[in-house]
Amino acid sequence: MSATKREEVSSHLRYIRLELREMHQMLIKDDLLPDLNEAKEVHAQLDALLDLLSDKELKKIKSQYGNF
Repeated sequence: MSATKREEVSSHLRYIRLELREMHQMLIKDDLLPDLNEAKEVHAQLDALLDLLSDKELKKIKSQYGNF
């Protein structure tokens, strides 16, 4: 994985970790569920991370077997 991609993945993971930590603290402190929009935002970040990683795997597969 290139250094740029690695930094992008690290950045996504740091952000997601922070958001999940805040949601967890809210659950513990106030016994409340997180805001739906916050949960959707974290989900979108996870999707972006998956796309970033999947793109790498898809390129690797295509290079091994040619374009489909």
